[in-house]
Amino acid sequence: MNFDQLLLEWNPGQDNIAVPEGWSQGRATFGGLVATMLQEKMTAEVAEDSSLRSATFSFVAPVGAEAVQRSAEVLRAGRSVTQAQGHLCQGGTVVLAGLASYGRGRDSSVKVGVATAPEFSKPEQCMALPYIEGVVPEFTQKFDYRIALGQLPFSGTQERQLGGWVRFKDGSENTVSINHLLALIDAWPPATLPMLKTPAPASSLTWTVEFMEPLPNHKASDWWQYLAEVEQAGDGYAVIQARLWDVSGKLVALSRQMVTIFG
Repeated sequence: MNFDQLLLEWNPGQDNIAVPEGWSQGRATFGGLVATMLQEKMTAEVAEDSSLRSATFSFVAPVGAEAVQRSAEVLRAGRSVTQAQGHLCQGGTVVLAGLASYGRGRDSSVKVGVATAPEFSKPEQCMALPYIEGVVPEFTQKFDYRIALGQLPFSGTQERQLGGWVRFKDGSENTVSINHLLALIDAWPPATLPMLKTPAPASSLTWTVEFMEPLPNHKASDWWQYLAEVEQAGDGYAVIQARLWDVSGKLVALSRQMVTIFG
């Protein structure tokens, strides 16, 4: 089942939802997918004319293959901004917690330009990220990757940046949505993995992502530019910031993660 089919199957107001096969990430489920599950539930509680501006997720425990229970509530709804929180649970235990900020657009005299897209080589000129069963997470088969900057995971490099091109390759032909962007910006391996010399697990502890309105009018299966940089690492943890641009070079999302490293 591809990503668009999953979105059609999920009812935003549904409390119990099945975790689909094919999206595993080691002993857990792909973070971009479970964040989408919770984001949909939180958004269902908010007025339709409010756009998701920022969301923070705390990955409390691995999300397994069994069904999850999701809940959400509005903390406050003001004239412009609405704040909501939500939880995913499995077996009576919280596995994912989220806070989301929604805002209506308004006139402002403050306008600051955003970072321009990197000048990467064309996707067909870049190295593909290979799928190696048992080494590369299962869910990566849902995406197409082209490395334009940095090295392959577990290559022992000292480079702090990792980036290139990414797109859905599972038939997701719809115009991109917040759900697609959550998956696309989280699809890449953590930028710390190329620093390791041998395979070792890593996972997100916390994740904050912001979105730039208006959303682009491109397909999820179009190419998207991605660039991540390790800002700091030590004691088995790392801070990674990342950006996502559409094919025309428009910045669409900003990401910041605290990642745990077991190697």
